[in-house]
Formats: sequence, C-alpha cells, structure tokens
Amino acid sequence: MVLDQEKLAKLQAATRVGGKGAPRRKVVKKPKGAVAGGEDKKLQAALKKLAVQPMTGIEEVNMFKEDGNVIHIAAPKIHGAVGSNTLAVYGKAQDKELTELIPDILSQLGPESLASLRKLAESYQALSAQHAAAQEGADGDDVPEVQGNFDEVEKAPEADQLD
Repeated sequence: MVLDQEKLAKLQAATRVGGKGAPRRKVVKKPKGAVAGGEDKKLQAALKKLAVQPMTGIEEVNMFKEDGNVIHIAAPKIHGAVGSNTLAVYGKAQDKELTELIPDILSQLGPESLASLRKLAESYQALSAQHAAAQEGADGDDVPEVQGNFDEVEKAPEADQLD
C-alpha cells in the first residue's frame, strides 16, 4: 500500500484540537486546603458525634517518642471535649530530632517538665551511645584473633605426602 506523502501531510494539518464542534471539558476546581479523599468531612462528622469544640490559640504541638524523636505539628487544628478528656489534634506532622527543637521548647516548659526532659535527654544520649557502639561493631573492620599456628598446619600435609 503506497501512501501519498502530500495527502498524508494535508490530513495531519487538517486535524485540530478544540474549535467548533469539539466536546467541552469541565474543569473541576477543588478548594484549597481540602484533604484528598474527603477525609476532612469524615473527621468533622466523627468529631461532631463526640461533641467536641474547636480550641484556638495553639501554635504548635510536640509529641515526644521513646526513641528520642519528636512528632512536631506546626499550626495544628485542635478540637476537644474537656468533660470527657478528649482531644483531636490534626495537621501536617513532621518527625524531627529532639536536638532540633530544644531551643524553642525550653521557654514553653515548666519546672516539672524540665526534669522529665532531662531524663529523656539522658536516655537519648544512652541510646545514641549504644547505636554508635553497635555501628562500630558492625563495620567489620576488626580482624578476628588467630587461633593456633598456621605454619604447623601447613607443614603437616607435606609430611603426609612424603610417606
């Protein structure tokens, strides 16, 4: 089948996108700040069932983990019911090292919290020391100690071959 190149070029030039008779496509704009999948609506419905009220004036939330890291949420949305001792904290969370946040945290803590922070820092240092010791042992740079004399083992087969 032989195709005429001129006809083919004319057909390619004739194809157009849009214009008269082309189907229209609607662009659906999503509101900014909406969570993908509609989770925000589900969360709001669940919070409404718990009879919680929004709490304002909280700029950040820090949750300390046992391994020394901190879950840091800047500008969280918080809903709570004081009577049932229930809080819902949601927002964009980041996992940060405790050492990154200490200068900002110190001004917010009271005297009883400083003692617990000191204990947490000590446990973090101990954990870091254990991790460093484990890394040094796992490097494989250490040469194991030699057991026995290799020269004697090497000579023994020669003696067997001479007999």
